[in-house]
Amino acid sequence: PKTSEGAYWHKKRYPHQLWLDGVYMGMPFLAQHSSMFDDGSALEEVVNEFNLTRKYLRDPKTGLYYHGWDEAKQQDWANPETGLSAEFWGRGMGWLAMAVVDTLDYIPADNHELRAPLVALVVEIADTLVEYQDQETKTWWQIMDKPSAPGNYRESSASAMYTYFFAKAVRNGYLDESYTQVALDSYQGLINEFARVHPDGTMSMTNQCYVAGLGFGRSGSYDYYMSEIVSNNDPKGNAPFILSGVEISRLLSKP
Repeated sequence: PKTSEGAYWHKKRYPHQLWLDGVYMGMPFLAQHSSMFDDGSALEEVVNEFNLTRKYLRDPKTGLYYHGWDEAKQQDWANPETGLSAEFWGRGMGWLAMAVVDTLDYIPADNHELRAPLVALVVEIADTLVEYQDQETKTWWQIMDKPSAPGNYRESSASAMYTYFFAKAVRNGYLDESYTQVALDSYQGLINEFARVHPDGTMSMTNQCYVAGLGFGRSGSYDYYMSEIVSNNDPKGNAPFILSGVEISRLLSKP
């Protein structure tokens, strides 16, 4: 099911709702599937999803994205006037950042009409992320715009996703070379802040928000995001950490 303008509901049990998580769940897959099996007939639909996500979830004052939007404006977590959730969750925007660079892999290079809005989105997201990066550690916060709020912490899964985003975007030419140092600093921040090497040679990744969502008892408030378990070695953090390392290696090997 979709919203009135064609954005996919997050799931059937989340009616009329567009979440950042769902853009990553659906759009790179749909773009790849459509490219492989139906000559890209769904690519316009894919780009529309990103356009609507920007239209409804992006905050024009900060450039950050809210976690979710309820078109019906009926959910307990939704602002009754805008339908938006209350906070800018780090990993939520991380899903979006990864989704846009991964989706571009499957839109033909000569299809400038469909690629242009996504490339512009990459640049816009990059500039926002630089603004909200923690300057001491080069990582990012669980709630992006409240670094000094009680309980807020630098969160590793979002930081890994943004590192992947910057490295891949520079390597593919969506961002200019001036962002190379941002990617390298971000990766070094991941290593310094969140990577732990054990005596047996294994590695752990720390400071991962285990899960976060909206509805079914999850209010979307600042206190809610602070209440979720902080864990180590969860796939939602480890996979982006591994992918970020792969992209940094590719970036450094680029001729």
